[in-house]
Amino acid sequence: MHERERRRNRNRRVFIVLLGMSAVLAVYILRLAWLQLTPGAPALSRSINWKREAVAQRERGLMLDSGRGDFVDRSGIAVTGESYQGLAVFPLQAGARNQGQQGYDFAKLASALGIEARELQQWMEKLKAPAFWQAQGETAPHKLSKRQQEAIAQLRLDGVRVLPYRNRYPSYFHAKHVIGYISQHPELLQTRYERELSERKMKLTDRVGGAGLEKSLDGLLRGAGATSVSYFTDGSDKPLKGLDIRLTGPDNPYYPLKIVTTLDLPLQNKIEAYMDAQGLVEGAVVVLDAGTGDIVAMASRPKLAPASLKAAGSDMANHAVRAATPGSIFKLVTAAAALEAGLTREREQFECDGDYGRYGLHCWKEGGHGRITLHEALAQSCNIVFATIAERLTPAQLAVTADKLGIGRKIGWYYPQPFSPLGKPLRLLPEEEAGTIFNPFPTRKDGGQLAQSGIGQRDVTLSPLQAANLIVTLLHGGRVAEPRLVSEIRYANGQVMAALPRRYAPSRYGGISRRTANALLSGMEAVVTVGTGHSIQKGVWQVAGKSGTAETLRTGVKRNNQWFTGYGPLQSPRYTVAVLAENRSPESPNQATVLFRGIMDILAEETTLQQDTGKG
Repeated sequence: MHERERRRNRNRRVFIVLLGMSAVLAVYILRLAWLQLTPGAPALSRSINWKREAVAQRERGLMLDSGRGDFVDRSGIAVTGESYQGLAVFPLQAGARNQGQQGYDFAKLASALGIEARELQQWMEKLKAPAFWQAQGETAPHKLSKRQQEAIAQLRLDGVRVLPYRNRYPSYFHAKHVIGYISQHPELLQTRYERELSERKMKLTDRVGGAGLEKSLDGLLRGAGATSVSYFTDGSDKPLKGLDIRLTGPDNPYYPLKIVTTLDLPLQNKIEAYMDAQGLVEGAVVVLDAGTGDIVAMASRPKLAPASLKAAGSDMANHAVRAATPGSIFKLVTAAAALEAGLTREREQFECDGDYGRYGLHCWKEGGHGRITLHEALAQSCNIVFATIAERLTPAQLAVTADKLGIGRKIGWYYPQPFSPLGKPLRLLPEEEAGTIFNPFPTRKDGGQLAQSGIGQRDVTLSPLQAANLIVTLLHGGRVAEPRLVSEIRYANGQVMAALPRRYAPSRYGGISRRTANALLSGMEAVVTVGTGHSIQKGVWQVAGKSGTAETLRTGVKRNNQWFTGYGPLQSPRYTVAVLAENRSPESPNQATVLFRGIMDILAEETTLQQDTGKG
């Protein structure tokens, strides 16, 4: 009887305990259901919503390397891309960041960076996302010195790390229009990368190439993805001890790509420095290899400012491929057209008294040149002679000859079939302008229009790239090259992905004769020996070329475009150079002629240096 009573009491106690446990479990289930189904209460200062506390951890990501491909010059010297150590800081909840013993480590960090501890603390407290520290006035993460790295390595601060950073445009990099720039461009992304956006492989905030090679090769340069680092925190932005950081990125040995350009970077930088020292405000310089037509240097002014594209004193336009009124350098085309048509000869005699007698045309020389041959007229740049032979031509004869010489059409390297790595045609210089001869093309012969066009005025425009390539064409006996800017595209492991061969751009009308080409080259020699370019005779190399001055208007004010295009050295041409100084005062001397001589001397000195070091 007593045994039965004891069992009954024990069962009752077990039942009560189980009932109690069930009740507690029910309360927890109801609580969890309430948390899931009811709206979160407004957060008070420094408080966190209960739902967010259910998140066990967070990743605070910071990009170390965009994975974008880089450019090198023809000798392998890096044009873009620089890796260095920077100070990465991850945002933490106020008070959660360990500052070391009594804040000593934090103060030491500020001292290593050369700033006040309070300034550093305020910057950290304002962080909403991970960031690299930048010194005042810097546009990229600060490059830590060896001493700074060693000092920071001794500290133990939560959310603070020294990490490798890949800077697209190094501190020594001088922005170049020919390379271009990258920027955020949502409209361009939606047009060009619609599929990648829909597949979430790209975001509208991604940076893409906006001009130059950065734009034309953007599809290849984007690579296989970025490399990022993650720092783990809990739901209340406190560091998770033991997890530290995690590196994530593409595991692809072939990327990022390396674009091997035809540029000579040391030469390019010397030419740009010389342009600036000579005070070229607006214009361009193009240097081509006389043997191959490859672009060795291409510089434009005003400068490009990638960090602030609309900054005062900067210009996004590449004046080296933008068409401008050429003035007398176009007389080379007019002479070629008349010689090819048999409408004149080198030794034909003309009379120049300084006044053409119609169309308001005058010779630049007061009183004229007197009795003068075509050869001499080219050397002296006589307007009367060239207006005369231009009127003998038809508009078609002048336009066709220009086309034969690569003028009035785009002549930069172009692959019209789908370029296999990109799957579409490739033009290396997307901003290149074709220029014009007549606008519109005349329906009947107009002597005034022909006379003005024949001296490089009226509607005639061409680019410095075309002007430099015109000289290559003459040196090659009338064969038009396509100036190349990239020779190879290489994988990260050095293997060649694609080679871009040298190409020619023959006119559908054929080419000019070698005899005509030689006549023009002879005239260009005379320009320097006895003609309008005689002031540049003295120099390291003997040179030949053609000067030009074009009358233009800018906001209703008379201005001049000043040109010089030519080659050197005279006996064994190595380079062709075109210089344009735009919108100069009509009273100013020809700045382009001075720049041409100086650049030829730089080329001569650099050639000697390369030969002495075995690189030439």
